[in-house]
Amino acid sequence: MSRIAYVNGQYRPMRDAVVNIEDRGYQFSDGIYEVCEIRGGRIVDMPRHLARLQRSLSELRIAMPMPLASLEVVIHEVVRRNRVNYGIVYLQISRGVARRDHAFPSPAVRPSVVVTARSLNLEKNEATASHGIKVITTAENRWPRVDIKSISLLPNVLAKQQAREQGAYEAWFVDRDGFVTEGASSNAWIITKDGIVVTRSADAGILPGITRTVLTEVLAALQIRLEVRPFTPQEAYEAAEAFVTACSQIVMPVVAIDGKPVGGGQPGPIALKLRQHFHQFSAFS
Repeated sequence: MSRIAYVNGQYRPMRDAVVNIEDRGYQFSDGIYEVCEIRGGRIVDMPRHLARLQRSLSELRIAMPMPLASLEVVIHEVVRRNRVNYGIVYLQISRGVARRDHAFPSPAVRPSVVVTARSLNLEKNEATASHGIKVITTAENRWPRVDIKSISLLPNVLAKQQAREQGAYEAWFVDRDGFVTEGASSNAWIITKDGIVVTRSADAGILPGITRTVLTEVLAALQIRLEVRPFTPQEAYEAAEAFVTACSQIVMPVVAIDGKPVGGGQPGPIALKLRQHFHQFSAFS
């Protein structure tokens, strides 16, 4: 079955889904995106994702392209047409099509909307979690507004490639003060030898991840202590456990950082427990 995409009001086969070459998303990375997990054919935590989408649009002064209820209908329809039971749905909104000029178009143009969905391999994902992943650290070189889920991701792309070339799955950015900020496509966490979960504040140079937000509720319900503060790579090397969170990975154990094994080089019990309980606290639609 050919995959189906929604592009500016039309559902089209992927091979025919195109945008104008003067779309500002293509010319300037002038846009935002969201990615939601699909599980059992239902979308996980969509209200939280759409709330963050609205905030990102507001920060970039891009208008909502349609009423929120209509956007939800489109998202659900793309998932249905692609028959995705487990996977992701991707939504991108750019400022729209206009003659190439750095300043905003005047008068404003209609924002462009693209929605796609694709299946993922659940068994493969679970197998990865059972073995854990490796991460590397790299210098933070992104713009300060990483709280906006912008499509401007070139530093993230380069960090991911660096990780792949070093036999790792993810890269953690380290700021000028020597603290881990977040991963190239995830939030970063460690667990101390005292069983305390540590992650950086969402107010300090990271994207406020939806999975991250839900996980704080899981931790509270399981009565696991959380400290929201920066941590260094050295503290991460010496941690009992480490993990990352992202919508397509949920809670993914980390077993090595910069080639140094974490917690004996095996997924830790707390990370696996958090992964097991995560969807009990998610909203499905």
